[in-house]
Amino acid sequence: MATENPPRPPQAPRAKPIQEDDGGAVVLERKPEKTKPPQMYQVVLLNDDYTPMEFVVAVIQEFFNKDRETATQIMLKIHMEGKGVCGVFSKDVAATKVDRVMEAAQKSGHPLQCVSEPTA
Repeated sequence: MATENPPRPPQAPRAKPIQEDDGGAVVLERKPEKTKPPQMYQVVLLNDDYTPMEFVVAVIQEFFNKDRETATQIMLKIHMEGKGVCGVFSKDVAATKVDRVMEAAQKSGHPLQCVSEPTA
């Protein structure tokens, strides 16, 4: 007959409360997830008394994509202060840069040292 009510759809199970206070009220908490940016590492070339300055400039230009003037300034900083930052990268990229610079120095017979260290 036309006077009957349609059947009710099944109800979804109730969500479980995260916490209940003493009065029986439901308290839901939302914890926003914030991701921190990755730790950055600076790639540093160290001074030695044997590696030619021109080789250091060429390494900085080739592996860190610096122009000749910037590479020369970095090389002079390395020479005067004992070390110089060539770039700041994520951990994996910094490690790759260090490996490539050390390999190039070794192939050329120079004792140039390159390290990566976390930024402050």
